[in-house]
Amino acid sequence: MTATSLDFTGLAAQAAQLAAGEITSAELTAASLGRAHASQPTLNAFRHLRDDEARAEAAEADRRLNAGERAPLLGVPVAIKDDVDLTGLPTSFGCVGEFPCATSDAPAVALLREAGAVIIGKTNTPELGQWPFTEGPAFGVTRNPWHPGHTPGGSSGGSAAAVASGAIAAALGSDGAGSVRIPAAWTGLVGIKTQRGRIPTGGELFHGLTVLGPLARTVEDAALLLDVAAATGHTFRTAATREPGRLRIGLSTRIPFTATKTRLDPVVEASVRRLAESLAGLGHEIVEAEPDYGLIGLTFLPRSLTGVRDWTLRVPDRTGLDPRTRSNAGHGRLLAGPALRLARALEPGLHRRIGSVFGRVDVLLTPTTATPPPPIGTFDGLSGWETDQAMIAACPYAWPWNVLGWPGVNVPAGLTAEGLPLGAQLLGPSHAEERLISLAAQLEEVERWPERHPATRW
Repeated sequence: MTATSLDFTGLAAQAAQLAAGEITSAELTAASLGRAHASQPTLNAFRHLRDDEARAEAAEADRRLNAGERAPLLGVPVAIKDDVDLTGLPTSFGCVGEFPCATSDAPAVALLREAGAVIIGKTNTPELGQWPFTEGPAFGVTRNPWHPGHTPGGSSGGSAAAVASGAIAAALGSDGAGSVRIPAAWTGLVGIKTQRGRIPTGGELFHGLTVLGPLARTVEDAALLLDVAAATGHTFRTAATREPGRLRIGLSTRIPFTATKTRLDPVVEASVRRLAESLAGLGHEIVEAEPDYGLIGLTFLPRSLTGVRDWTLRVPDRTGLDPRTRSNAGHGRLLAGPALRLARALEPGLHRRIGSVFGRVDVLLTPTTATPPPPIGTFDGLSGWETDQAMIAACPYAWPWNVLGWPGVNVPAGLTAEGLPLGAQLLGPSHAEERLISLAAQLEEVERWPERHPATRW
């Protein structure tokens, strides 16, 4: 097997081929870097590519493989989002400016290295991960491999574009309001929003809203990357091979209260209802079920905006920030006291009220987004308020699970008539990743989404 034939070979398959001596890490890494560079002028998925370092890591992985060593990802190329520290590179989180290079790896990166992964680079993200589009003055525009005229979503848009294009088999992203699930939906990937605390972060991110999570083309690959980043052995990959049993699945399409004008696109709704029919065909019971969200949004804003304020304090030159970022940081300063403390204090009550739906169902099925991926430039020139309105109208479904800290999995839900990917969420209660992964893997067998790829080869 040649390296050039491995564009859409999965993470687990690449690891197995390396262990069997069917290909070398040097070949895999060279092919991955080649595709990344070839796609960069169009897709712009990467903020940094580590050509020399990745090749050296691949050579070391080959030495270890030849010596008989084995590790879960030994010699496999992956990428990480540019909000995670990687020794020797800046963590600019989508911002303009000369950031210092990190002098140590983030805990999740250290676990990737321990598992033998070759990290080929860091992927693009909008300023401080605030928006569901990956565009900004620091790096330009990141585009959707399925249709370069449209966004791949955000804020893990670079990671999603890199995986969907075939440059790498899987990547690490982060999710503070849907930032793994939204780009996964809009690029046809599996994206796991993990249980809060599942993957070590070295400190709380955005006051508990943000977690790290994998993006991949298959459930097995996402589960494998999650096992590595969370140091859970084979827990989640085993779940991907296990039948979930007959479940009661609640279909929910009601948009949580947002105080803005929102509407579920009929094309998205039809795709989610079609997935419900697929799940019913697998023997699951489908019922209508709407969580009691209440005014959960009032507890989200103090945490998110204070998190923006916190991150801006790390920016070397804040005058280069988007005016919308500076405005959000200003609001964060105002909310950083009693409002933030109240938001955190209300979380146990939200767990009880919203979690009561899991007394009636085992899993919720909801849209991941309300619309297909918007065209590039949709959010250009908008004020902060206008951006918030447009953003919430497109993506009103994902963020409540960040407030709760509970897990969710985006699964591909098909394509629009124009060939743009759509997604749906499988949402669970606290620590329900295994159940969600088992169900997603079962659905993958009938939906066969890994067989769908963008038409362009980079």
